[in-house]
Amino acid sequence: MIHPKDVVFFASPLETSQVERIRAAVGDRVEIVHMPDLHPPLRYVADHNGREDFRRDAAQEARWRAALARATILWDFPDKAAGGADGVALAPHVRWVQTTSAGVGQMVARLGLADSDIVVTTARGVHAAALAEFVFLALLMRSKDLALLQRDQRAHRWERYCGGELAGQTIAIIGAGMIGAQTARIAKAFGMRVIGTLANPSPARAAALGLDAVHGQDRLHAVLAEADAIVLCTPHTPATERMIDAAAIAAIKPGATLINIARGQVVDEAAMIDALRRRHIGFAALDVALVEPLPETSPLWDMDNVLISPHSASTAPSENRKITDIFIHNLGCWLDGRRGEMRNILDKKRMY
Repeated sequence: MIHPKDVVFFASPLETSQVERIRAAVGDRVEIVHMPDLHPPLRYVADHNGREDFRRDAAQEARWRAALARATILWDFPDKAAGGADGVALAPHVRWVQTTSAGVGQMVARLGLADSDIVVTTARGVHAAALAEFVFLALLMRSKDLALLQRDQRAHRWERYCGGELAGQTIAIIGAGMIGAQTARIAKAFGMRVIGTLANPSPARAAALGLDAVHGQDRLHAVLAEADAIVLCTPHTPATERMIDAAAIAAIKPGATLINIARGQVVDEAAMIDALRRRHIGFAALDVALVEPLPETSPLWDMDNVLISPHSASTAPSENRKITDIFIHNLGCWLDGRRGEMRNILDKKRMY
């Protein structure tokens, strides 16, 4: 019996050079459908959404729907593309989606796919290096008082001062995983002590992640009280919704640095703003917010002890190449019937 080929449709932008890498890897074993003109113009390198004002014309929309109707494998969820109807509903034959993000558990739930047979693989690990670098951008800004140096430079003022140092400080990684492991490696190079929280802590897990100590989520407040710097990189799940609430914030060591590279929903934003105003949280670097884009009226914009990043700390020129590497591996496993060897399969119940 001859089985029909899988049809791979690129539902979000990807460079032609990466598509050709995929095509070369699988040959004629699948049908590749890449229609760049159906995607919005890119705003920056590795943009997976494109310009928000883009709209497909009637002919383009017809081609879009026709491609989705035939697709069995998707590169990314099509509802992210501007100007189209709910792409999942338009793709009844899809059996696998390779996403371009790691934190897609909430999206999968919103799309009603939590109980479906559709396999979802993520970009877990792709963004670890870039996010860890953002963590240390923030820590060094605060430790070396970059704002002071910039003010003095603008004023042509040569005035010696005493900066801080990271060596000897304790950094807490909340929700340690691949991002946490990369952060821990860099922290150790700076001479920092690294602790963290995990859903299932163990000495072996701590050693694998490079942490000096690991605790369960029930010890969150104690970990926060011990840390000079706190890095939030936990998945957004019902269990982590507003986990950094007013009580958790009260437990934070006075003057500590808070870095959120997880999701805005894991923090009680109003309580965090109050703590920043009181300098109980000395400095915050926020790549995410409760509402995105961050509303123009948010007080966070004008706080001198806050660094705002527009949910872009994970984006780097190498991103699509790394995701393509995962996809090529997974596509080979899919075609060979080695589904158990696919990387980054989303546990839709746990949401990560």
